[in-house]
Amino acid sequence: MTIASAQEYRALGHPVRHRLLFALAQKPATLSGLAAELGISKGSAGHHLKILRESGLVVPDRARQVRGGTEQYFRRAAKRMRYETGEATRAAMAAVAEEVLSDGADPFLTVRNVRLSEEQAERLRRTLEDMVEELSDEEGGARHGVIVGVYRPGGRDGAA
Repeated sequence: MTIASAQEYRALGHPVRHRLLFALAQKPATLSGLAAELGISKGSAGHHLKILRESGLVVPDRARQVRGGTEQYFRRAAKRMRYETGEATRAAMAAVAEEVLSDGADPFLTVRNVRLSEEQAERLRRTLEDMVEELSDEEGGARHGVIVGVYRPGGRDGAA
């Protein structure tokens, strides 16, 4: 899914909404489950989830009956989401920063600039996309975040 409409961009204007999308990328979840996982109130989770639903980024998944009520599960509308503008990328990176900082262990994160030809850069991009696609999201293992990217620092020509 490519994020393109004004409503989608507005929905991505808060880091909590990105964190909700990250959580829902793992598996469908309920409002209560999302609030507990993110360490926020159910009211806050409900507000942000409503905005994501209205923008079409989150959809109902399934419902189940529990002690006198119905528990609604939600999921992301698409497994993969791409951003077209820098503002959406900036908001996504802020949410990623919050996720990385929440790791009580010692997360591995490195940023390095390298010189690549256009062909090498494209091959690296395809290789990284393939590697991420092959990663398992099966139940049973511990949840890990993976940040992968190829970009040109300092502008289109790579000069900085």
